[in-house]
Amino acid sequence: MSHFYLDASAIVKRYSPEAGSSWIRELSEPSAGHVLMLGEIALAEGAAAFAAKHRAPSGITRRERDDAVALFLSHCASEYELVAINRAIIDRAVGLTQNHKLRAYDAVQLAAALTANDALVTADLSPLIFVAADNDLLAAARAEGLAADNPNLYP
Repeated sequence: MSHFYLDASAIVKRYSPEAGSSWIRELSEPSAGHVLMLGEIALAEGAAAFAAKHRAPSGITRRERDDAVALFLSHCASEYELVAINRAIIDRAVGLTQNHKLRAYDAVQLAAALTANDALVTADLSPLIFVAADNDLLAAARAEGLAADNPNLYP
């Protein structure tokens, strides 16, 4: 069993076909036995991503958007381990913005992943693998000592 922390740029691929979708779907298959972790902030980021796909020229329909959001939120309640975003994680994110080229939400995602990884290591479990489709975020994760992977490498 492996632990994966998925940034919003990775998890939305489960619900909307794009580069890396097949790989993310394989990771999320219950039979694969993986633990998928998301920061609570991914709920808003995921919903925003689906809304953006709806607003895009030749984008998804309103029904497709609504179905994707509903399924995603259902999975958040039942299939994913959500990492609570608290003041300690925000403080850690502030520091990350000063050391890496990160947008605010990306820094929060990385801080949550680092906090979750600390808990796994303290419990003598294998460290997590950080998954994102953002090269700056992946570079920061690696610089902070996390194993990291990009679903876009698995078209």
